Amino acid sequence: MDAMAQGALEFDEESGSAGSADSTLTVSQLIDEINGSLSDRFGRGVWVSGEIKGFRPSPGKHLYFDLVEERNGQRAVISVAFFLGVQTRLKPKLSRANLELADGVKVRIFGSLDMYAPTGRVSFKMNDLDPRFTLGDLAAQREEVIRRLQATGRFTDNQDTYFPPVPLNVGLITSVGSAAYNDFVKHLDTAGIGFRVVELDARMQGEECPGMVSAGIALFGARTDIDVVVVIRGGGSKNDLAWFDSEQIALAIMDCPLPVLTGIGHEIDRHISDDVAYESFKTPTAVADRIIEQVLEFQDNAESTWDAITARVNAVVDAGSNQLDGIAHRIATATRAVVERSDERLRGSARRLTPLAASVVGQALTRTGTAQQRLALAARTHLRRSSVLLDAAENHVRLLDPVHTLARGWSITRTASGTVVRSVADVSRGEELVTTVTDGTIRSTAKDANP
Repeated sequence: MDAMAQGALEFDEESGSAGSADSTLTVSQLIDEINGSLSDRFGRGVWVSGEIKGFRPSPGKHLYFDLVEERNGQRAVISVAFFLGVQTRLKPKLSRANLELADGVKVRIFGSLDMYAPTGRVSFKMNDLDPRFTLGDLAAQREEVIRRLQATGRFTDNQDTYFPPVPLNVGLITSVGSAAYNDFVKHLDTAGIGFRVVELDARMQGEECPGMVSAGIALFGARTDIDVVVVIRGGGSKNDLAWFDSEQIALAIMDCPLPVLTGIGHEIDRHISDDVAYESFKTPTAVADRIIEQVLEFQDNAESTWDAITARVNAVVDAGSNQLDGIAHRIATATRAVVERSDERLRGSARRLTPLAASVVGQALTRTGTAQQRLALAARTHLRRSSVLLDAAENHVRLLDPVHTLARGWSITRTASGTVVRSVADVSRGEELVTTVTDGTIRSTAKDANP
């Protein structure tokens, strides 16, 4: 650095011309001097922290991005060179921490400074990074968002919404065509229930993610033809999934009048969106299972209620029949007893009152006729009352007759032995089935039975 030590150019006071040519550096010499000074000052490298900007992944190539610090309205930027060899060496460290470098990620990186002669730019050659710094920053941001949301007093508002017993209309927010989307939709299809899925394609990571997801939740929440809102995506790095710690998404879920189900990331991941949602699940398939189980539970309850109604009707009919049989038997017995007693009295009177037999017999016959008329009248009255009761029971039974339910579109499927089919477990492949509809029966053979 002898030339640099000479300081500024010296001028001849008399001639005004520049000093010796030996004091002048060429551009390359100046860059060498600068790099030498940087090496002397930062020869062992230095740790620098900041936020990544302008990151453009390019597999198999050197990467370049800016490390930015914004403080008190001032912006400081340094260019970073992330060479391919260093990428390969640091890949396991990033993988263990489940991190990926991307725009907006705050990092603490180690490297050295260098001025690149062809461009004259000073850049930071990255050689290492500290994953704990990034993870700590993500955790700190998450805790701060949770604190602000809890301060609103509405943190669990969505968990208090009404979950319908038959959620057939699903508002789905995800990246349409992704693995998460296909898993969810195919799983609903296999249930054979007839769900209606309204899709909204959204970015599930990156700076556009919070705005698109929150807007989708608000859109579905304002509709009257949606029963439940579902937000799903597959796994990813921690900083990719950290977008679902967004305060904007959490507020949209808290404000939504419909229950919101989330399925974001892997088994070990949990996000603020999960905390404020009605329910959260580890995978998109698990979300689909929850919706299917809700519908099947309602179906089972409906069938159990129908079975109870049928049993009650049968019991009422049997009780009415037994009651009528008992009344008829008692009337017949009473009539025979009265007639027998009357006959006995007539025979005794005839024996005791031989002189007045004709008169007594006439009077007895008269009384007997009157008694028979009263008994017949009483019997008819009782029978009419019993007939009214039986007609009422018959009308009640007719209203509950499964034929009327079949006329409304229901059907009853039985096995060849007459057992009602309530589950796929009741049917074997190739088994003959008989389905009763309102105007007849349909015979079929089970090709397959999938739970």
